[in-house]
Amino acid sequence: MNNHDLIILGSGPGGYVAAIRAAQLGMKVAIIEKESLGGVCLNWGCIPTKALLKSAQVFEYLNHAADYGIEISDAKADFEKIIGRSRNVAESMSKGVQFLMKKNNIDVIFGFGKLKPGKRIEVTDNRGNIKEYKANKIIIATGSRAKKMPNMPIDDIRIIDYRKAMTLEKQPSSLIIVGAGAIGLEFAYFYQALGTKVTIIEFMDRLAPIEDIDVSKALEKSFKKMGITVLTNSKVEIAKSHPTNVRVVVSTPKETLNLEADILLSAVGITPNIENIGLEHVGLEIESGKIKVDKFYKTNIEGYYAIGDVVGGQALAHVASAEGIICVEAISGHHPEPLDYNNIPGCTYCSPEIASVGFTEAKAIEKGYEVLIGKFPFSASGKAKASGNSDGFVKLVYDKKYGELLGAHFIGANVTEMIAEIVVARKLETTGQQIIKSVHPHPTMSEAIMEATAAANGEVIHL
Repeated sequence: MNNHDLIILGSGPGGYVAAIRAAQLGMKVAIIEKESLGGVCLNWGCIPTKALLKSAQVFEYLNHAADYGIEISDAKADFEKIIGRSRNVAESMSKGVQFLMKKNNIDVIFGFGKLKPGKRIEVTDNRGNIKEYKANKIIIATGSRAKKMPNMPIDDIRIIDYRKAMTLEKQPSSLIIVGAGAIGLEFAYFYQALGTKVTIIEFMDRLAPIEDIDVSKALEKSFKKMGITVLTNSKVEIAKSHPTNVRVVVSTPKETLNLEADILLSAVGITPNIENIGLEHVGLEIESGKIKVDKFYKTNIEGYYAIGDVVGGQALAHVASAEGIICVEAISGHHPEPLDYNNIPGCTYCSPEIASVGFTEAKAIEKGYEVLIGKFPFSASGKAKASGNSDGFVKLVYDKKYGELLGAHFIGANVTEMIAEIVVARKLETTGQQIIKSVHPHPTMSEAIMEATAAANGEVIHL
């Protein structure tokens, strides 16, 4: 039985980041992984999807090259090569995590880990060999997987989840996507841009239902302009695979539709990986389908901690990483600040991109704030116009009484790179006047933040 200060179950962006930070703090660390270092995010989520989206973007650019005074004839998308590039990017990033494990002297144990009482973990490798490991502390960071719905049984042929969507052998001519959260929206853009006929079905009343309503409306307009069919307030009653297609019965507010497509992608959310990992052997408390933890990710059983998608915060890679760092710093006797879950940026990388943080306008009003709204369209931005990406806007929500920045909602090109300014500003309790007086570079997309703030205060120059 090997002894470690800390063993982490799962090597996703929560697990591997926690492992590195723990090693920096002088702990002897082991990490257990059943598949590939980096977990879903790096191998099957955040990173390879960005590679796919970049290919789609390049293809779009080529098809609109004439708008920029450049003549290109007959641009073709090689679907197989696009998929291959995405897998290569994921593999190189996974190797990067391997390097970081070695650099920080972290023991990597491949196999399926199961918790045992007494801070032990039983690991079964791919040959069926079982070995037991012991640690002073254990962090559970097993992540999540695609949620399965009984009315859409996934067979990986006609009805698929996100994994299969990024490794299809051939490009479908038509695709139905169920779910208009980040995963559904990104794949909708990717496949439509490459020439697949995409239909997106969403149960809620709008695309990107967690975003500010103005962002949702702008996105729907943009998607429809691309040729994507959008069905909101709609429910899949049943989806059935057939040898040549998938047939779907959809209830809409007006009628019941019978749809057909080559493939159906189920993107209806995720499920935490908490089954079969021995939680019941240890007696860990579950609340609303997730492991119950305190603000430093300690469970109800001494020595056991949990982070990432298996606990209650937003299921995002950067959240898991932040939780991992806070968790190991607390274990090490430091006094980290608990995570502020109302200052977590969310990004969706379709085109146009979406980025947001804090309260939507509706949520701020619901919370009792009197709000000032500042909005600046990219159609008034010189940089956006020059780059040919003038769709979208920056929308900021301020508290009228104290000038507090309550929330920010962006839609447009590269806005995912802009949102960090808002996160830092909110962390530092920056007021609107301080943002107005912070000189932003011109011409940039980011000066729209200053302009939107000025608009909220009746001082806007370029509108």
